[in-house]
Amino acid sequence: MKVEISVPEVIGIINEIQKQPEKIFEMIRVNIRESVGQYLSEMMRVELTHFLGRDRYQHSEGNDNYRNGSYDRHFTLKGIGQVKVDVPRDRKGEFKTQVIPRSKQYEDEIGHDLSLLFLTGVSTRTLSMISNRLIGRSISHMEVSNASKELSDAVEKWRNRDLSQEKIKYLFIDGVCFDMRIGDSIESTPVLVAIGVTQTGHRLVLGLQSGDKESASCWREFFKDLKRRGLDATTVVLGVMDGLPGLEKVLKEKFPKAKLQRCQVHVSRNVLAKVPRKLKKSVANDLRSIFYVSSKKKALELFADFKKKWKKEAASVVKCLERSIESCLAFFAFPDEEWISLRSSNIIERLNKEYKRRTKPMEIVAGENACYKLLAFISLKMELQWRSNPVGKVRYNLPCLKKLVDEKFTQKT
Repeated sequence: MKVEISVPEVIGIINEIQKQPEKIFEMIRVNIRESVGQYLSEMMRVELTHFLGRDRYQHSEGNDNYRNGSYDRHFTLKGIGQVKVDVPRDRKGEFKTQVIPRSKQYEDEIGHDLSLLFLTGVSTRTLSMISNRLIGRSISHMEVSNASKELSDAVEKWRNRDLSQEKIKYLFIDGVCFDMRIGDSIESTPVLVAIGVTQTGHRLVLGLQSGDKESASCWREFFKDLKRRGLDATTVVLGVMDGLPGLEKVLKEKFPKAKLQRCQVHVSRNVLAKVPRKLKKSVANDLRSIFYVSSKKKALELFADFKKKWKKEAASVVKCLERSIESCLAFFAFPDEEWISLRSSNIIERLNKEYKRRTKPMEIVAGENACYKLLAFISLKMELQWRSNPVGKVRYNLPCLKKLVDEKFTQKT
C-alpha cells in the first residue's frame, strides 16, 4: 500500500514536533504497534488458510467449513505495549490460533518480568498501579499473583535439591515467624531455616520448612529431611543456634559428631535480663572479658572470677551463665580466623533480617507456597553475595583491622 502525504501535512507535523519534541517518539510507538498488530493478524490469516487447506474464495469438495470473518482483541508484547489484532475464525468454530492463544493476554516474558519485580520487593497492588506505564497495559493484582505461581515448581525443586555433593562442616539454625494466611484466618507461622558452611567456607541455605520452632519433633523432622536429601551428618562438626527449646538435644541426636555453640549475644541478653539496673554495666563488662579472650582456658579462669564476684549480689545471674558457659565457648576448638563468625548466630540473623525486610510491605504472606517463593529468591540472592566473602576469610579493609594490616604489610616487607 502506497502512503501519500502532502507538504502542508509534513509542515504541520514538523511544527508540532518543534513545540513538543517527545511527540515524535509517541508517533513512532503508535506506528510500531499498528505495524505489529497487522503483522500478527496476517500470520493468523495464513494459519487459518493452512488449517482449512485452501485460500480465500477457493472451493474444495467434501469440506463444508470456511472462513467466518474475524473479531478484535488486544495482546501485550514486551517493549511494544498493547497491540490490536484481528483474529480470524471459521464457521464451525474448530480453528484455534497458536500465534496468540485465546487464554493469553500478554507474552510469557512479561509474566517473567512481573514475577521478578514481585520477588524483589514490589507488591502486587503497586505493580498493578504502574503496569500501564511499564508494559502499556493495566494488569490486576490477581494477574500478578497468578504470574508468580509459575515459579512454584522451580522453588520446590530448589527446596528438595540433592545435598550429597555439599560437604558441610558448620550448621547455623534458627526459626523466623511470618503473619501468614491459613484458610480463613491469619496466623503467626514459623519457618525453620538452616545455613550450611562448606569445607571451603562458603555458605548455603540448606533448607526452609514450615514448623514450630519451639518443638523438638519439628526440628527432628527438619533434620531428617536434610539427611534424606543427602546431607552427610558425619562431616558436621558444629551447630550454632540461639538456644531454642528442644533444639540442642535434637542436634546432638542427629549430628553426633557436632559440638554445640550457643550464640553469645543471646546468652548475654538472657544474663543481663536478670541483673539489677545499677549492676548491668559492670556485669556486661565482665561478660565481654570472658567471651573475647584469646583462649578457652583464660575464659574459664575469668568465669571462675565472675562466679566469686557476683555469687552473693546476683546468684541467678551466675546460675544462668553457668548453664551455658561450655556451649558459649565451643568455638575455641576451631580455627581462630573463624571465631568472629562462629561465636554468634549473626550469619543466620542477617538472613532472617532480609526475609523480614522483604515481607514487611506485604503485611500478610498469602500462604505457605507464596512464602517459600519469596524466601527462596532472597536465599539465592544472599548466596551470590556470600560467594565473595567466605567464612574465615576476613577482609583486610575493615576499619578495625586497617592498623594491623598497615603494620604488617609495608613497602619494606
